[in-house]
Amino acid sequence: MKFSYKFSNLLGAIYRSGNLQFTPDGNSIISPVGNRLSIYDLRNHKSRTLSLESRYNYVCIALSPDGSLLIAVNEVGDAQLISLISCSVIHRHKFQNKPQCVVFSPNGAYFAVGMDNIVLVFAAPGEITGEYSPFMLKRRFLGGFDNITWLDWSTDSRFLAVGCRDGTTKIVGMRLMSNFRTYILSGHTDAIIGSFFERNSMHVNTLSRNGQLCIWECSVGPTDIEEVTPEQLEAKKYKTKKKKIVKEEDSEDDVEDKEKENIDNVADTKPNDENEVKDVMASKTHTFFYKKLGRHYLGDEPRKTDYHAVATAAHYNSRTKILVVAFSIGAFYLYELPDVNMIHSLSISDYAISVALFNGTGDWVALASRELGQLLVWEWQSEQYIMKQQGHSSEMTCISYSADGQYIATGGEDSKVKLWNTQSGFCFVTFSEHTSGITGIQFSRNKNFLVSCSLDGTVRAFDINRYRNFRTFSSPERVQFSCVAIDHSSEFIVAGCQDIYDMYLWSVKLGRLLEVISGHEGPVCTVAFSPVAAMTTLVSGSWDKTIKVWNCLENNSEHETIDLFADVTCVAYSPSGEHVAAATLNGHITIFDVKSATQICSIEGRNDLAGGRYEADVITGKKNLEGKYFTSIEYSVDGECIIAGGNSQYICIYHAREAVLLKKFEITQNHSLDGLDEYINRRNLTEFGNLALVEKRDELEGGNVAIGLPGVQKGDMASRNIKPKIKVFSVRFMPTGQSYAVACTEGLCLFSLDKGVVFDPFHLSLEVTPKAIRDSVDNRDFSQALVMSLKLNEPHLIYMVLEKIPHEDIQLICSTLPETFAHSLLLTIARGLQTSTHLEFYLNWCCSLLATHGNKSDLLQHHGLLSLQESLSQKYESLNRICDFNKYTMRVILNAAKERRKQRDTVAENQPKSQDAGSDVNEDDGDDDDMFLIKSKSDDAVAEFDDEEESDSDE
Repeated sequence: MKFSYKFSNLLGAIYRSGNLQFTPDGNSIISPVGNRLSIYDLRNHKSRTLSLESRYNYVCIALSPDGSLLIAVNEVGDAQLISLISCSVIHRHKFQNKPQCVVFSPNGAYFAVGMDNIVLVFAAPGEITGEYSPFMLKRRFLGGFDNITWLDWSTDSRFLAVGCRDGTTKIVGMRLMSNFRTYILSGHTDAIIGSFFERNSMHVNTLSRNGQLCIWECSVGPTDIEEVTPEQLEAKKYKTKKKKIVKEEDSEDDVEDKEKENIDNVADTKPNDENEVKDVMASKTHTFFYKKLGRHYLGDEPRKTDYHAVATAAHYNSRTKILVVAFSIGAFYLYELPDVNMIHSLSISDYAISVALFNGTGDWVALASRELGQLLVWEWQSEQYIMKQQGHSSEMTCISYSADGQYIATGGEDSKVKLWNTQSGFCFVTFSEHTSGITGIQFSRNKNFLVSCSLDGTVRAFDINRYRNFRTFSSPERVQFSCVAIDHSSEFIVAGCQDIYDMYLWSVKLGRLLEVISGHEGPVCTVAFSPVAAMTTLVSGSWDKTIKVWNCLENNSEHETIDLFADVTCVAYSPSGEHVAAATLNGHITIFDVKSATQICSIEGRNDLAGGRYEADVITGKKNLEGKYFTSIEYSVDGECIIAGGNSQYICIYHAREAVLLKKFEITQNHSLDGLDEYINRRNLTEFGNLALVEKRDELEGGNVAIGLPGVQKGDMASRNIKPKIKVFSVRFMPTGQSYAVACTEGLCLFSLDKGVVFDPFHLSLEVTPKAIRDSVDNRDFSQALVMSLKLNEPHLIYMVLEKIPHEDIQLICSTLPETFAHSLLLTIARGLQTSTHLEFYLNWCCSLLATHGNKSDLLQHHGLLSLQESLSQKYESLNRICDFNKYTMRVILNAAKERRKQRDTVAENQPKSQDAGSDVNEDDGDDDDMFLIKSKSDDAVAEFDDEEESDSDE
């Protein structure tokens, strides 16, 4: 159970396709990312990705009004009913075709699905009746002549506006109405992208793709339309049938007499008032109709910038009566209806905006771009970003953890370097100084800077604290760097080239080239410095089937060559610095001793990568397996295991000494990516290629079809309808050993230890039970209780015992604690610091534990100390933000006290000096003295704040 890792979060990919959903409180937003769902908490600035996934990419999602149920539909029509309370799939449904949109009714009783030109209305589970019957079909409507593009419910959930691609909007009712009929709103010349009901009204606003906005007024209101019950319908049918029988029995003379009598009765009861006549006529005729109040063209201003600009997304907030319209040029506009006055505009990029969405109050608008993978939330009244996140627009090629595991640096083919916070899941800085794809990246040991190499021929060093590029290293001639490494002291940087087969060594402090290291006869694909502070050994791997061990500080760069049987793809040092592992093109991982250059063991991992074939493969599966190999490997923190990943959907963890496979993880089940199917359909394979990759599209359905560039494996493939190939570009263990990160086609996937599944007791005996632990605590035998809880290794029991121990007994307990339990206790305390409010209490435990056992064991050299450093860094940053906020809050309060004191002094001076006033003054002497003390203290505090600000500005 040691390797019970589970998926925890997805970084690097913010948005792929589909629509967005705000939670009912408006504080969080749900975004589909491929075949997963990410939830971004805008108030607490955190993000999380649900552990569930679909077999294909999600295309549309819908959230219930109470925020408990979520319906997510993928691109092949598989629908999942997800409970956001338990974050699990509670029902699945298969549609015949791919739905275009899914919308819940405002009362939560129904949800409508638009598929092709059909609208299906289902009863929502957990309806007022309390019955659980998911996807029970209630009504079925025919939309227009073309596909449905938009669905919107009225406020009372009785009517549905169906926008179609043929430019029409149909108003349909859920039940039979007395004075209602299905109505079609036409007049648009392009596809409908939005049809919106007004709040508590039947009025409708429709918007088409060419920016044409039509405002429709209904002749009746929602309260004027009455529903017909089944009993009334049966009674009406019975009366009609009875009248028909009477007419057949009556003779023509009797009919004429009855008609005369009816005419006389009508003449006798003829109303005198004109309004009464209208009421009588309205009761006998159908008065439901729509009237077009106006037509507006919203695409004129965007077309001043680009003639081909079209509206791509829209949303209407019926409470504030504000319409947001997004265009294909990356700009969006806010209009106030019904006057259609533009009140705000902003351009966020040069690419089309795919989704625009208001929150419940209409203060925030969420915008997403599929081409950029960008998601932002804009507060239009204050004109500031609530959230602005953008992933890599192409593949993520390399990753690196910071020393404490709090940050992850990523580099991509889009020449961007991004820093991500592992706790919040947000990117907080992006460096765009490189002009070509990033090939290598690494953090320094002190976490103050990181370096990256690129195909543009430069190696750049970035300051983490000031967010700037403070060093740029270049070679005497134009080269393409493929890998980079920093030594343990963070003083030297080495980078390997893939075109001239050399390596370059620079000094970080001096910023100049120290040496050009030559010796390889092929492209240098990987370099690694020794992780031991006392050693400056460098290991490099090349396509010339050798790895070389260098001593960089010696003259002439003495080295030793180790020959292998295939091209080297990656090398990794063990934490002790004694061994080095090399992955080769034949799918093997070979481990060597650095000092003696002797082989220790070899791992044959090619068969472990089997399991997927590409759709364009024309070779057999056995031949396809020969092209599988590992592209990235790394040792675990304790040096016992090696994690490896390559051009497959699997991640393998091997035992380093015994060369056996311990665990194999599948990073994704997304079949929208190429390479996950074990079998391919041979019927699609012809002499012209795979017909499954040919997109069938009519001439009038969107223009020309892009053709993929032959031979392109990554980057821009020149066609967006080609499936991306699943690959693993980089794998890295967290320095604390609690998780590992995988950079793959899906993005940056984080896998962490499943704390609910892992149960790893040690030194366990029959008398160690939770009841015995509680009895020992009640008897104040804290040493025995702590040892038993550590043997049982249950976190909640350990925390319970720790918090029961008095703080004055901490030093005594630590001195009597056996040495074997010191490391386990340190890890538990480090994890407890992340969530506990007893900061000083746990810090006393840490100080006492390190002072007692730090010099007796390897406690200081284990990853438990790294976990403690990570927890303290997080606490420091959170307290720093709180102190900064309180600093300015106190400044405002003290300034307000000064102003109030001045006002009271002014009022006291202006008061007439009478006996009554003097008595009042004497009565308030105590208050004046108190205010004088407050004033003096506030002046001192303000002076201290001013001194701090001056010192900060000087720094």
